[in-house]
Amino acid sequence: MLVDSHCHLDRLDLARFGGSLAGVLEVAMANGVTRLLSVATDLESWPALARLTEPYPQIALSVGVHPSEDSGQAPTVTTLTTLGRESRVVAIGETGLDYYYGRDNSARQQAWFRRHIAAARELGKPLIVHTRDAREDTLRILAEEGAAEVGGVLHCFTEDWDMAARALELNFYISFSGIVTFKNAQQIQETARRLPADRLLVETDSPYLAPVPHRGKPNHPAWVRHVAEFVAGLRGESFEEVATVTMTNYSRLFGIDVRAT
Repeated sequence: MLVDSHCHLDRLDLARFGGSLAGVLEVAMANGVTRLLSVATDLESWPALARLTEPYPQIALSVGVHPSEDSGQAPTVTTLTTLGRESRVVAIGETGLDYYYGRDNSARQQAWFRRHIAAARELGKPLIVHTRDAREDTLRILAEEGAAEVGGVLHCFTEDWDMAARALELNFYISFSGIVTFKNAQQIQETARRLPADRLLVETDSPYLAPVPHRGKPNHPAWVRHVAEFVAGLRGESFEEVATVTMTNYSRLFGIDVRAT
């Protein structure tokens, strides 16, 4: 069994899969992917995401507003905790900080990030954190707001071992996307080698960031297998070992009984 711990199922082009999410899941299952976490990026589309995935018990959900999504409804602690109590919601996010295009709205991003952490602590659910060109502010706010109380995951990790080590101290897991398979991703690959097995996750972030050998194409959950196989090679482990440990970590972090249907 393999898990895609971070995907955006409501953003996939379902026409490639017979026009239905069932087609996506069939291809995923054929590649050993039995569990998925579909991550929210805004509040407006969350109800549609919940409806899309409702028939499929193997899919868990998060609720949150991506730091770059500033044109829609602003997250409040009340809204996040209300939606976060839904039975299939296992995490708050994705949230975090993204300064890649500049820091002009950093104050807004930081305020929203703190609200997500407050909601996660109120619910006792982990955080899904996006961080890009914002290392020190991300780590500082996680520490200041007591995020270690609930922990979470730095998803689509693109930093180095130093940041990973500091995140581990804050009770966070590290998740690798298709970026780890890219030729120029040496510092990410080094982190994947050194990371303790009990903090390791893999993901697609689909429909984005397709791994080698599909780089540049629209991504989908089945291709998390390529990520797991690549990480296994880096670590000198078998694919089966990485699949097992990442499923175990997913279950532990998000409180999901993977033995249930």
